[in-house]
Amino acid sequence: MQNPEEKRLPPVHLWNPPLSGDIDIVITREGVWRYQGQEIKRQKSVNLFSGILKMEEGEYFLVTPYEKWRISVEVAPFFITDMKIEGEGEQQVILFTTSTGDHFAVDKNHPIQIEQTKNEAVPTATVRGNLTGIISRTVFYRLAEIAVPETKEGREVFGVYSSGVFYPLES
Repeated sequence: MQNPEEKRLPPVHLWNPPLSGDIDIVITREGVWRYQGQEIKRQKSVNLFSGILKMEEGEYFLVTPYEKWRISVEVAPFFITDMKIEGEGEQQVILFTTSTGDHFAVDKNHPIQIEQTKNEAVPTATVRGNLTGIISRTVFYRLAEIAVPETKEGREVFGVYSSGVFYPLES
């Protein structure tokens, strides 16, 4: 489903320059971008950087056709801050919005999953390509409000439907 508000992104999947080095940019668990320890407050800059983000072999990079800079990501590079629901029941469509202005429908290309970190289970969704976003607590609570039980592998699991697919909200 193509959202009319979806932002146009550069073709980073076609760009494969050699590594230029490391740059002191960290994306925190809450989706805050920091440069040399200081929050990047200009949202337009953050949105621009998020559009040239790429992940290869578990590492994150900002890429252009000629440069490739490695950055650090604490958990996931995106933070999902809002959701809308269109329709009802198993065919409803859940639409997510990230803090960087990405809009997407939860579907087979953008699934919800529960990722296990060292200390906790973290709800995420695939935002684009192989890049994921943490589902904010507020959005997760809204998902929990619409969760329904399904029997999976002989046990009852709570989850949500979007685009005809069931997504468990537990690991």
